[in-house]
Amino acid sequence: MYNSDTEVLFPVRAIPGLKGLRGPQWDQLIDFVLNDAKDQEKLAFVLMIVRLVGCGGCNADSFRAMRGCTKCAQQSIRRFRGDDGDLLKLYEKSKIEVENNNKGNIS
Repeated sequence: MYNSDTEVLFPVRAIPGLKGLRGPQWDQLIDFVLNDAKDQEKLAFVLMIVRLVGCGGCNADSFRAMRGCTKCAQQSIRRFRGDDGDLLKLYEKSKIEVENNNKGNIS
């Protein structure tokens, strides 16, 4: 089965679907990424989602792929056991990794 919302890694176009799933801090992060973020900051957000969701283990025959990237990410964000502050820390960590990688300092 092919779902047009399924890609190899979490797509930037699916970010708006993550708004409203948590508290105000999360929604502020989504708004920032959608409206004001630079390319590196968007990449850091995608990296965070890829890790949270486990995109690396997804394949075309999996239930997650059949549902699509947006639904899969929504479910993962809803089920995340930490608070919004924990998600923001994960984002900041991903941002540092992307910046270091861009400078040639792979961690």
